[in-house]
Amino acid sequence: MKNLKYIFFSFLLIGLYSCNEVEDVLEDNGVSTPDDLPALSIEGTGLDFSNYIAVGPSFSAGVSDGTVFLASQNNSWPNIMSMEFAKVGGGEFKQPTMDDNYGGLSLGGTRIVGPRLVFGGSGPVPLESVVGPVTVQTDLLNPPTGPFNNLGVPGARSFHFVAPGYGNLANLAAGLANPYATRLTGSTPNASIIELAAAQNPSFFTLSLFGGNDVLGYATGGADQATDAITPLATFEAALNGALTAMTANGAKGVVSGTPHVTDLPYFTAVPYNAVPLDAATASLLNQGYAAYNGGLQAALAALQGTGLFTAEEVAQRTISFSEGQNAVVIIDENLTDLGAINPAFAAIPQYRQATENDLLVLTSGSFIGTLADPNNPTSINGVAVPLADKWVVTETEIDEIITATDAMNASVEAAANSFGIAYVDLQSILAEASSTGIMFDDYLLNASLVTGGLVSLDGVHLTARGYAYMANSFLEAIDMYYGSNFVASGSLAKADDYPVAYSPLLQ
Repeated sequence: MKNLKYIFFSFLLIGLYSCNEVEDVLEDNGVSTPDDLPALSIEGTGLDFSNYIAVGPSFSAGVSDGTVFLASQNNSWPNIMSMEFAKVGGGEFKQPTMDDNYGGLSLGGTRIVGPRLVFGGSGPVPLESVVGPVTVQTDLLNPPTGPFNNLGVPGARSFHFVAPGYGNLANLAAGLANPYATRLTGSTPNASIIELAAAQNPSFFTLSLFGGNDVLGYATGGADQATDAITPLATFEAALNGALTAMTANGAKGVVSGTPHVTDLPYFTAVPYNAVPLDAATASLLNQGYAAYNGGLQAALAALQGTGLFTAEEVAQRTISFSEGQNAVVIIDENLTDLGAINPAFAAIPQYRQATENDLLVLTSGSFIGTLADPNNPTSINGVAVPLADKWVVTETEIDEIITATDAMNASVEAAANSFGIAYVDLQSILAEASSTGIMFDDYLLNASLVTGGLVSLDGVHLTARGYAYMANSFLEAIDMYYGSNFVASGSLAKADDYPVAYSPLLQ
């Protein structure tokens, strides 16, 4: 697009010098002008957008900067796409709108989800740290009136979409319901999200990132199996097939998408593994503190030499050493050999090592590293003298586990798309490109850097408004390729300049 812009100005100059109209010069040189583009058409495609229903987790709901709010819902990618559908007979696209631009939720006046994040000068900060206290006005006891075309549910896993009672407010206290889902069910509180969707007899639907939260919760928790395990593939596939069977029962056409590798998101890449700056004197003191630990590793190696149970390579991996400059944090790695299980004499040797560039620290660790585990002990520095617990770090082994699970789910989604005869969007490849080289959107290069990248919002996971516009275009491109429409050729796509990359703290 940038090259096209320069060509345009070159032709403009030619036109001025030759006293011709700009449009004539462009036409003479084979460059299309808006008037030359074909009219948007879905004739012969079998597409009907009169009743478009969107189902999916937080991306569909329009979560941005950590929550849902009026502006983020207006800029949700399904809403953006519905505006293009409206040009060819698309009907009203109704969303469960929030009551303000603060974001968050309350229950009977008691806040249960906080307001959005904003840019605080150097990074993301809570809204109230900038503008002062606010009242979250969206209360679960006053739900909006449906039915809704956008059935996006932040936090929902694949099996939640087919689970009865997931939107029943009475189940919330027991953890069996989702607060956002309770705003969708209305007079049928036990209806599943898919039942709500199918009951509206959709003419077209999207089912996006169906497996996103099936791996995301595990990853954001530092891949701590005890707190949030990855959904088994069989469970995921059963929910997927159940959802698509219901959505296509009346012959509706649609689009499904895979899930990106969440480890490409800035939530996992913004905090460097070597986040600890040290001077020479402090580094020396820390090395003295870890001398007994390092010595214990050597003693264990000598005692177990020849058994193959503990190797010199693992000793090198686990040895902790600091120097002047930037240093890797110290972590607990449960995948290291449990020496106490081999020989009780070594039970006191913990599973410590320093992080490497192949490990990922979660975004929230950035405000934890360097704090004191014991406020009365100035040497109890988290991430240095006190190793980081599993919840703060996704190790290389855990990354492989997350990617393997995601790839398996994506393969199932693509296979299901083929089986049900609907289009498929490969969001994994799109985010991978964004996180490596960046992606062009009109005149803007978007990448997956936190704050500055333009694609991902301040929470490090969900998209900016401009990112959602790019996502909407990706779905429109997939519709063109599979069904034969011409959204792209006709120029009926979202424009980058129409969507911001940040929301003002003053937006109320």
